[in-house]
Amino acid sequence: MRHVRTPRRRVHHLVAGVTAAGLLAFPGTAASSPAPVRLASDGGAVRSAEVPVGPGITRLHTTTYSMVAATWRGPAPRISIRPAAGGGWERLPVLHDAPDGPEAGARSGTDLAWTGPQRGIEVRVRGRRARDLRLVLIEPGESTPATTRGRAVAPSRAKPSSAPQPAMRSRKDWGADGSWRNGKPRYLERMKQVHLHHTATGNDYRRKDVAGIIRGMYRYHTQSLGWFDIGYNFLVDKFGRTWVGRSGGPARLVQGAHTLGFNHASVGVAVIGNYEAKRPRDEVLKALKRLAAWKFDRHDRDARRQVFVRSTGSDQYRDGERARLPAFDGHRDTNDTACPGQELYELLPALRRRTQRRIDHFS
Repeated sequence: MRHVRTPRRRVHHLVAGVTAAGLLAFPGTAASSPAPVRLASDGGAVRSAEVPVGPGITRLHTTTYSMVAATWRGPAPRISIRPAAGGGWERLPVLHDAPDGPEAGARSGTDLAWTGPQRGIEVRVRGRRARDLRLVLIEPGESTPATTRGRAVAPSRAKPSSAPQPAMRSRKDWGADGSWRNGKPRYLERMKQVHLHHTATGNDYRRKDVAGIIRGMYRYHTQSLGWFDIGYNFLVDKFGRTWVGRSGGPARLVQGAHTLGFNHASVGVAVIGNYEAKRPRDEVLKALKRLAAWKFDRHDRDARRQVFVRSTGSDQYRDGERARLPAFDGHRDTNDTACPGQELYELLPALRRRTQRRIDHFS
């Protein structure tokens, strides 16, 4: 895994200090931090900390955080969290979004959960085989003035001859720190698929939280997992706003890190939230339709068809296996995951039809 030097040194120093405080827990015991874990600036508004934890329950006193995840090496443990203020345990699912090839890091992780502002946390770890297990706490900071005003970058007003590019908010709008990137964008030779995801970060966020949520994902993907950039090419919030994710140009075929084994011929779009038991708003479906129609039409693809794609290796398709898949599919079609959530996945057949109708309208 390639390292981004400055943030890595800062996180390593913090982890070493926390280890010295004796925070590791063991089965049947609970360790508690003697002093608050202080989230330090990663640059700009974002603050974070990475804290080593072990089997059993660890109680941490912390300064304010709003997002939490865990990373490790080796086999996946079972990790649950709950705020220090009380409440039930919430399991952190294993993250199945991942890059291929040289971008892939040595660390695995969970989905990044949105908790809203919290102080203090309890962590429960089951399983002894994971190595170098760390809890990641992130406070992404306030929204930028541009996103608070709801500004969007719109495409040309000229009458289109194909499905037009939808209005979308830029990386600048959500406050991407370019120094966190590790390398340069890689580009696809062709696009066969659009993969639909949800971020599983939670649904109780406000409009002004969205830019920070994306910044938190960006920090987690680059600094904790060692990826080049945020994994998704595009993100759609629950209010129906589209955001540019990965750098390299939204109109270009930038290879993402969203669907292990199938990044090499696809675009990844993630809806911010958890749609396992919650139906997305109509505004979300409209945004997905417009975004997918633009990409499919631009690359002469039919959103309703199935395509053959050769896997580079996932937990459903071995390396080199030829898979027959929907051109517009859900993450669970290629990997062993619940993503994009049952409620959103069930809407995919109708979403494919709506997307193709939009393509046909402009052609």
